[in-house]
Amino acid sequence: MIKEAKNYLAQQSANFKKERNFKRQLRSFQEKDQKKRLCIPEADLYRCLNDNTGVTYFDAHYIYHPAWAARVIRRNNPAKHIDISSTLHFCTLLSAFIPTEFYDFRPAKLNLDNLSSGSADLTNLFFASNSVESISCMHTIEHIGLGRYGDPIDPEGDVKAIQELQRVTAKGGSLFLVTPVGRPRIQFNAHRIYSYEMILDLFAGFELEEFSLIKDDNEFVREADPELVKEQSYGCGCFYFRKNDTE
Repeated sequence: MIKEAKNYLAQQSANFKKERNFKRQLRSFQEKDQKKRLCIPEADLYRCLNDNTGVTYFDAHYIYHPAWAARVIRRNNPAKHIDISSTLHFCTLLSAFIPTEFYDFRPAKLNLDNLSSGSADLTNLFFASNSVESISCMHTIEHIGLGRYGDPIDPEGDVKAIQELQRVTAKGGSLFLVTPVGRPRIQFNAHRIYSYEMILDLFAGFELEEFSLIKDDNEFVREADPELVKEQSYGCGCFYFRKNDTE
């Protein structure tokens, strides 16, 4: 309790200093603003008290994995790419140079050339078997069946989703899977975290072309040693699979 009280007081002190600095900046701006080109209504004051940092912070998982996938897909240069439920930043940017279709359990109303979007259930995709040359599902399968996004509770939801992605991938086609990796467990109802071996065991009939890793310390490792996964608590595994021609 003493430690919590000290932390609370320290946070309150920091907030007070930030607010005091905000008011100082506002007064300085008003004094220097001789032309008064734009008014500053009291009701429109918009405090951004946590942005004055020495470096730009970012979510390493969501910055690196779309950048990784976009580079590989651009190299492959498929006629079309289909993305299922990855971050919208990925499909919208990828569509600038590859015709892209995006589908999600909760459809997104996107309006960009070279991009179409619609609704799909990842555990029951409407694509024909062996029909999709290039497909991705990134930072998504770990959620399926945990109820977080309104989907039905299903302990095997992630496995069913992977099986559907495998089914629709064309022979010789590319499948990009990104998911949390590290110490295997479920953090209900947010997500699952897998070991490297668990993912590979689920992908019989596919060849792993590349494995990259975003570590707990936010370092991105291209062509990572799978042994590094065992050192992570909540890393991000980037798996590029190719479906065997004989499957």
